[in-house]
Amino acid sequence: MKERREEHLLGDDRVIHSTGNVFEDLGLPDAEELLVKSNLAMKINKIIEKRHLSQTQAAEILGIPQPKVSMIQHGKLRGFSLEKLCHLLTLLGRDVDIVIKDRKKVGVGHMRVTYA
Repeated sequence: MKERREEHLLGDDRVIHSTGNVFEDLGLPDAEELLVKSNLAMKINKIIEKRHLSQTQAAEILGIPQPKVSMIQHGKLRGFSLEKLCHLLTLLGRDVDIVIKDRKKVGVGHMRVTYA
């Protein structure tokens, strides 16, 4: 069940509170997957930035062409699966754990990325 977004009037302006997922707010299909992929890409970008790697250096480490690194850095993730993004994180020296747990409430479960 989708969370209901509240709408308020603030003077002459209408304010609609976010669901917490911009992709869902925009009405995009597979919004939850898009958010997870976005979070994984942001982590990849932070690691590349922290290591002061050029796109060419990052591409060499990741085993992908430099234009693909550029795509990740610009959030163009259409050609990247969740599995591929997780694999790239392992190549950058990160462990990726997938945890499946019981849902506390009845209904469809959720995907999310948590950084340790």
